[in-house]
Amino acid sequence: MAEAHSLYETMGLVRIVETDPEGRATLEYEAKREQCHSGGVVQGGFISGWIDAAMAHAAIAKNGPGIVPMTLELKVSFFAPTRPGLVIAEAWVERHGKRTSFYEGHLKQADETVLAKATSTILLADMTRVVAASKKATGG
Repeated sequence: MAEAHSLYETMGLVRIVETDPEGRATLEYEAKREQCHSGGVVQGGFISGWIDAAMAHAAIAKNGPGIVPMTLELKVSFFAPTRPGLVIAEAWVERHGKRTSFYEGHLKQADETVLAKATSTILLADMTRVVAASKKATGG
């Protein structure tokens, strides 16, 4: 698994398969029963989060670790129910800008069945400014 981090654990990250400087990323997640609502279907917020995280990793791969990708808009379309088990989130840059970029991604099963697709508008924020603002807001 990637570096131990409680958010990764909560989301069920298995591994970061690939990050490509061209602006692509692939992550694997273990969809857990605890993430399901009635009927054993994974709740849509987790699905949205998995694809959003893949888009963030793709943005970092393209722009470097000095940026914090901040989602300005996220649209998700659900095609099929996501059930417990291994799922793969893939993302890629669709259009790159200096401060704002557009990403796309999808979540699929291991057999390549696409479960959901997403588009996102991402602000490429400077890491030092984000950290400073966070410390100011939290008094830390």
